[in-house]
Amino acid sequence: MPGADRRAPGQPPVGVSELEEAVAETVGQGVRSLTAVGGGDINRAARAELADGTSVFVKHRPGAPAGTFAVEADGLSWLAAAGAVRIPQVRGLRDDAEPRLLVPEWVERGRRSAEHDERLGRGLAALHRTGADSFGYPIDNLIGSLHQENAAAADWATFYGERRIVAMARCAIDERRLALSLAARVERLAARLPELLGPPEPPARLHGDLWSGNALVDAAGSPVLVDPAVYGGHREMDLAMMRLFGGFSDRVFDAYEEAAPLAPGAPERLRLHQLYPLLVHVALFGGGYVGSVDRTLSAFE
Repeated sequence: MPGADRRAPGQPPVGVSELEEAVAETVGQGVRSLTAVGGGDINRAARAELADGTSVFVKHRPGAPAGTFAVEADGLSWLAAAGAVRIPQVRGLRDDAEPRLLVPEWVERGRRSAEHDERLGRGLAALHRTGADSFGYPIDNLIGSLHQENAAAADWATFYGERRIVAMARCAIDERRLALSLAARVERLAARLPELLGPPEPPARLHGDLWSGNALVDAAGSPVLVDPAVYGGHREMDLAMMRLFGGFSDRVFDAYEEAAPLAPGAPERLRLHQLYPLLVHVALFGGGYVGSVDRTLSAFE
């Protein structure tokens, strides 16, 4: 999730030797070196060179609740199973003791190739076509640092209304960042979703948090997707998230449309599907995102 830094204040760093020992235990071999790298807004990160000469990415956070990295590892594996876009392989997971770790393969970064944007668009279409068993997911997971409800629903309107926009509006109320009057408008919109969400589609396999920071470019110039918040949902959700914060070229969306044309009315549904990530940002940050939610609701009233 894009936004301001969300590191918890006052957290003591994990000692290097302690972290090295935990990584070695997790991956089953020694660690030659461990170097801190950028880890995003929530977690800390390092690059570890292992005894066999390979490198891995180490994601950790002091005090991370149990299950934090397990649900991310599960999501990465679910996306990778589609074989549509490169997803970092999970090399290790330590979730039963401090320090809790997720250890995916290291992705060496590079420049976009001439084919990158087309590959991303077509790869995302292939990922979505792989599908999901339901609108939902077998386990709840996280969006940013927030709980994401994934209990299955019979249709997209029910799932999006109850599990996404209403649930996140209530979370934002709990965080004291959303007024009750706005939350009531979210609930009224949720009741109208069957008439607004277009023709039925089967559940797509979604990344769930697809902003530009979670779409890397590897050394070969090809796309790599990281940090998912997966579930089975409407494919327009990933596309709406991508357009909300920018960073993707028109060629990405054109390639997607060529591979998997969207149903009529998709441009009109764009803001509707952007409401959920906007509510997530209200729950996390408040501020100007509240106005964005207000304007989005007004567009459908």
